[in-house]
Amino acid sequence: MADPAAFDRPELAALWRELRRRFEAAGDGEVRTVRLSGLDPAQRAALADLLGWARLPGEQTTVTVARVDDILRRGCGLGVRELLVRLHGPLRDRPAERVAIATQRAELWAELENHPLVVALPALRGWVDGLRRGGLIGGSVTACREHLRATLAVLAELPAAGEPLPVLAERVLGDPHALDEGTRCAGSVLRALAALRDEPPPVDAAGRRDLWAMHGVTGDELSTTVLVAGFTSADPGALASTLAAWASAGQAAVVTLAQLRAAPPLRGVTPVHVVENPSILAMAVHRFGAGCPPLVCTAGWPNTAAVLLLRSLRTAGAVLHYHGDLDGEGLRIAAYLVSRTGALPWRMSTTDYRAAVTDHGPAPGRLTDVPWDPHLAAALAERGVAVPEERVAPVLLDDLATHLR
Repeated sequence: MADPAAFDRPELAALWRELRRRFEAAGDGEVRTVRLSGLDPAQRAALADLLGWARLPGEQTTVTVARVDDILRRGCGLGVRELLVRLHGPLRDRPAERVAIATQRAELWAELENHPLVVALPALRGWVDGLRRGGLIGGSVTACREHLRATLAVLAELPAAGEPLPVLAERVLGDPHALDEGTRCAGSVLRALAALRDEPPPVDAAGRRDLWAMHGVTGDELSTTVLVAGFTSADPGALASTLAAWASAGQAAVVTLAQLRAAPPLRGVTPVHVVENPSILAMAVHRFGAGCPPLVCTAGWPNTAAVLLLRSLRTAGAVLHYHGDLDGEGLRIAAYLVSRTGALPWRMSTTDYRAAVTDHGPAPGRLTDVPWDPHLAAALAERGVAVPEERVAPVLLDDLATHLR
């Protein structure tokens, strides 16, 4: 019998190449014929010689696979598949590869959809949908999973405590340039942050800097502040004593990020009620004066100072209760605070909404489900009317009255 290498002739390369392509495309399926085209005279002569044809084929011809297989088995003891493996390496099973990739892709997206951060912040589902529509990064499940791991690791650390972007990147990803302008990870994180706020991703450098700053990636510790009232911690220190003085005077106070970062956690301040709108805190201070219970106001989306204060309070043992507008934006803010600070929803259930809603009022906007009440967003969508926090101020103040100092 002939050496299989004798069949590895340049003139037969087109035949072996087409056979390999068809076998790999078919996987376990049967390939009966292959079509060759563009054959030059040398290739046509070699093909006729191999197959025992008395006449040369044309530039285009069809070859029966069984005929080639039979000739090879008699000539070198190998079938056509075995010869292809011997000459040029293993045959790929492309259908099986596609099934495997599809399975891995489905598993990847399922992992992302069920990631604790996405479950805790349902507004991120829009970001997840956008990633899925964009497809795998580089067509690779492995590369895409690594990218998502890095992105989610950064998101889990936000809001940051006022640290610069390179410091955050080094701390979380081990590379101070991993979140530089134009990097894939930075873009993905910013798209997720925009989705949280139901906003389009920023389109210029200034917008991107602003969005990072909203989530604690900033060096400005003085202009980032949080509004509080009723804080009477007995802890020593400038912040605790200053807040206690303002509380005793029946006044609210503004705390800077710099002051929060310099002070130890405020102990003995519990429970702490958190509201979205300054008007609620103002009404509480007016009604309760020096007896006002501990209150924090986020003034919309919580900034770094608000989140740092709430996290610090919770670390010191405080129980946090949050209330905000019952509309799409308010639900997203509430879900964010529940996830990032451990706050408990305060009068933000379907029952509370139905008790407060009227026939007329502002539209709720785009709605997102919340983890603590699977029916709340649906109830808002059904009525189509939001409940601003100010509308339920009397109820909130009555709740606070049970916690007077």
